[in-house]
Amino acid sequence: MNDLANSNMTQNSQPVRIDFNTPELQRKRRIRALKDRLTRWYVLVGGLAVLAAITLIFFYLAYVVLPLFQGAELTSKKALEPTWLQQDAGKPLMIALEEQNLVGMRVSDKGQALFFDTKTGNELKRVDLPVPADTQVTSISSDQPGSPLVVLGLSNGQALVFHHTYKITYPDNKKTITPGIDYPYAEQPFVLDEQGRALEHANVNVNGDTLVLAGSTGAHLQVVQLTRTENMMTEEVTTEQNRIVLPQMTEAVKNIFIDPRQQWLYVINGRATADVFSLRDKSLNGRYKLAESADTEITASAQLVGGISLIIGDSKGGLAQWFMARDPDGESRFKQIRTFQMGKAPVVQIDAEERRKGFIALDADGKLGVFHSTAHRTLLVEPAAEGPGTLALSPRANRIIIEEGGKLLPLSLRNPHPEVSFSALWGKVWYENYDEPKYVWQSTASNTDFEPKLSLSPLTFGTLKAAFYAMILAAPLAIAAAIYTAYFMAPGMRRKVKPVIELMEAMPTVILGFFAGLFLAPYLEGHLPGVFSLSLLMPPGILLAAFTWSRLPESIRLRVPDGWEAAILIPVILFTGWFALTMSPHLENWFFGGDMRLWITNDLGITYDQRNALVVGIAMGFAVIPNIYSIAEDAVFSVPRSLTLGSLALGATPWQTLTRVVILTASPGIFSALMIGMGRAVGETMIVLMATGNTPVMEMNLFEGMRTLAANVAVEMPESEVGGSHYRVLFLAALVLLMFTFVMNTLAELIRQRLRKKYSSL
Repeated sequence: MNDLANSNMTQNSQPVRIDFNTPELQRKRRIRALKDRLTRWYVLVGGLAVLAAITLIFFYLAYVVLPLFQGAELTSKKALEPTWLQQDAGKPLMIALEEQNLVGMRVSDKGQALFFDTKTGNELKRVDLPVPADTQVTSISSDQPGSPLVVLGLSNGQALVFHHTYKITYPDNKKTITPGIDYPYAEQPFVLDEQGRALEHANVNVNGDTLVLAGSTGAHLQVVQLTRTENMMTEEVTTEQNRIVLPQMTEAVKNIFIDPRQQWLYVINGRATADVFSLRDKSLNGRYKLAESADTEITASAQLVGGISLIIGDSKGGLAQWFMARDPDGESRFKQIRTFQMGKAPVVQIDAEERRKGFIALDADGKLGVFHSTAHRTLLVEPAAEGPGTLALSPRANRIIIEEGGKLLPLSLRNPHPEVSFSALWGKVWYENYDEPKYVWQSTASNTDFEPKLSLSPLTFGTLKAAFYAMILAAPLAIAAAIYTAYFMAPGMRRKVKPVIELMEAMPTVILGFFAGLFLAPYLEGHLPGVFSLSLLMPPGILLAAFTWSRLPESIRLRVPDGWEAAILIPVILFTGWFALTMSPHLENWFFGGDMRLWITNDLGITYDQRNALVVGIAMGFAVIPNIYSIAEDAVFSVPRSLTLGSLALGATPWQTLTRVVILTASPGIFSALMIGMGRAVGETMIVLMATGNTPVMEMNLFEGMRTLAANVAVEMPESEVGGSHYRVLFLAALVLLMFTFVMNTLAELIRQRLRKKYSSL
């Protein structure tokens, strides 16, 4: 640039112009343009990268979650025609598969148990069961799914109990499975019918040292209980056999089932009737109609794993789940829980899974159906055979064998996530041993016949509940503090207050959760009257202090600089808090009989948990306040000074200026602060993890805890099986959290843009 200060100019000289095209200035402009271009591209690429990352997270979560809602797949394999089946093998009564799907067992009416290779169909071993001479096998049944115990009903009124075993050895480092038959209760059959009549139906159940056998001949029912007792001193085992006499029925029995707790005996009889007997009281609980239509007949039945539920199939292709549940009067009744429809042909056989609440069914047309009871899902209905046959499902529920027409039909089943459905995730589900449908989250248990309860409703409700109570505390305090700090407070005081409040944001939430769970929760429990009186006394105390200050002489009021009046409230707040907490025990003795918690529980009938929504609201409220305060304060402080001065110049009071100019102009920023605070509360993990009790309940009760989506993912993700249903449902919870946050932020941005457009002209 030209040096004009040192140039020689005269009155007649031509004016010297500034040269903006010197090499140095051109170089500076090129560098600045390059920096602007790089910055613009950096911001653009960064923004697109953030959007791409969020999109990829969304699609990854969707990729993990999508298999939950896929159905089952059935693959047919080449039919097997073993030589032993072409010979006189007898009528098949039962087919079973072992764990590895390598060995199958077939029990025929000839009293033989034949083990065969499931891949080739070749015979591996044949065992003649100890059936008395001149006696035929008339019926067969097994204990609940997963149990290897089998009972044979004989034509002489006796019952033979055995179980099949599969011993695994590794001779020469080669896996070998040796099947066998054991007799845990001796080889001699038990006498059920003393008159020697054929047992048309039989069932067995073992619970500890107690064995219960049930059999029927026509409408006659016989039940025997066998109890083993071992002497701890001599190790002598004594056996006691008792006959349980039950009321007799009038119609022929179709099937018998024993409750695994040996409390109930279910007898399917007649056209479509079930009699339920109490084995403990030796009485009839009730007679229940299984079908309403007069032309509908029960054709098949089976127990689900755990033995609590019965699956009943009828002549019209319908299936129904029944189990005992309590009426409002406290009496247990046999109730229909849910129904399925397979087709129109009669259901001929039902087989339950051994590890899940699923089952398969075969009808008279050879169609195979795959179902899950809890999820109320019909996963598959496909033709599998040319007609009715004998069905077997492997313990892992991934292999099926059907014997039909002198052939073995092997089928491969892929059904990884049957327990998940929309109704199971979001609706009320009637679970076993529950009196009514409920929202429940309980993903794991100690027993193998556990029914997973994967309802996301209580978790979503808990998330919104925690955020609601936190925002009730945080939003008014943060917004009011931001408005006062930005508009009324003196600049010198603002420079001290604002950093202190924002410093709270840097406090780790795990510290707040630790403080809330270990100190605040028991302290609030012991000082409930003080806490509630504090919330009642604090606003009137502040108003009274303000009124008193306004009535003081000006000579006193003018000693406090303008904008420093808030400092006067500090001793007022401290005194009010001390007074309320000091009076807490006295209030508790005067009004609540010395214990307000017991008064809430016993007199009001309100459940009180030590770690509840009140604790979460206070702890998480203080965690959210700095977020809301910082953004809202900047928004209010950024309102142009000219608007404020113009309003005051036109005669408006400071309060009118605040309510009609400042707040409206700053409303987009205030709304953004509230939405960011809401998102912070929804996504909080450590505070709700340590201060809520983590109980997944759907109660708006202030004194009950909750479980949130974020806390549930944090707690259960490490213990979930990778790729399992529980694992994918946790990813679904994360996806729900992401979508909720995305929708909330999108709506907030739309509302903020409308507010900015509406009030930008002020």
